[in-house]
Amino acid sequence: MKRIKFLVALMATIATGAAMAQNPVVWTKFTADPAPMVEGDTLFLYTTHDADTAENFAMYDWLLYTTTDMANFTDRGSVASLDDFKWYDNKNGAWAEQVIKRNGKYYMYCPIHGHGIGVLVSDTPYGPFKDPIGQPMIWQKEHWYDIDPSPFIDDNGQACLYWGNPRPYYCKLNRDMISYSGGIVRLEAPKDYQEGPWMFKKDNWYYMAFASTCCPEGIGYAMSHSIEGPWEAKGDIMPHTQKSRGNHPGIVPFGDKWYVFGLNYDVWATQLKQQGKEYRHAERRSVSVAEMKFNEDGTIQKIDYWDPEGVKQIKWLDPFKRVEAETMAKAEWVKTQKSDKGIVVTNIENGDYIMLRGVDMATGAKTISVSAMPKKAGKVEIRLDSKEGELVGTVDIKGKAYAWKIFQGKLNAKATGIHNLYLVFKGEGSDELFVLDWWKMSK
Repeated sequence: MKRIKFLVALMATIATGAAMAQNPVVWTKFTADPAPMVEGDTLFLYTTHDADTAENFAMYDWLLYTTTDMANFTDRGSVASLDDFKWYDNKNGAWAEQVIKRNGKYYMYCPIHGHGIGVLVSDTPYGPFKDPIGQPMIWQKEHWYDIDPSPFIDDNGQACLYWGNPRPYYCKLNRDMISYSGGIVRLEAPKDYQEGPWMFKKDNWYYMAFASTCCPEGIGYAMSHSIEGPWEAKGDIMPHTQKSRGNHPGIVPFGDKWYVFGLNYDVWATQLKQQGKEYRHAERRSVSVAEMKFNEDGTIQKIDYWDPEGVKQIKWLDPFKRVEAETMAKAEWVKTQKSDKGIVVTNIENGDYIMLRGVDMATGAKTISVSAMPKKAGKVEIRLDSKEGELVGTVDIKGKAYAWKIFQGKLNAKATGIHNLYLVFKGEGSDELFVLDWWKMSK
């Protein structure tokens, strides 16, 4: 009997595509410049943050998302901002950062455009990150090339920091990770190099991935047998494409696979299309991911563009444990923000939804509980595999406005197996219906 139920769940997964993730990976905010870091069974994805109204670059803080399944990402909110650099009085310019762990601490290297590269430190990957030196760590005042820092620790323990647009540089970091020695070295730029170097090592090869010459940018890479180069350009990881004016790589191994993150404008384009508008460019970007594969000689196989279906989900989501509402694979129009409950989902109006990939309801879920704060009466429809898919339950959200309460609804016999789960929001009018904190199913 168990084998039969497993096969039924497997066939449902194959039929619905629940084994795949979703691109872009964040839909509630505009994100760019992905900087993934892996610790244990969790991938930490740090990003920059484009303002919702940005036309040109409008960037003030750095965000964090986490995932354990490569399909559903949890919004952890802002972990640092320009306000953390007391020596910088301009409130724009929170460009591409990167985080690395050493000495039991987490170091975030942040470009402050036109004011060098600062460093922040935290005791946990979730922050808060604080400035330990009260000044730029690197600042070549004769130009504005000090952007896009990428820290790397070699096998012998030597840490280096790479950066630069349009010229790449590096320096050797001291053990404290907040100072350097030996001076700044200018590297010969590999062919097609523009910005955003990302350093990593696999087997006996050192790699420098980078955003290739603008515009539009692709993702190129170079290889070397030394941390200091010389770097031999090897071509594209992702070719230049008019589908995305910019790009910026972040590359890590996670589990038994390698992943490359980058950026595009696909959420912004989707929103314009839903409004019946023609596409127009604005700096409202979104992070996407693809699996990255290597050839036997160490070169990297080319990826044409970000697959809308993303990458394969590496484990199913357990709905019988509390699931934060800000955990999702995709959403439509809703937002997330910090509150006294932590991060919550807001801006919920009639017809909006949250989708989660690969939710394993096993042999059957009987009820669902939802923590919500009503603003007006509404409901959450629980649907399978699409926004208009099989309706397996409804939770009415009503009662005293602006008071948190746990609401419960029954689920029918179809709430079984592995499916993409849609929380579809319904209510009268066009006002915000309620705010969500978390949900959980029961057997």
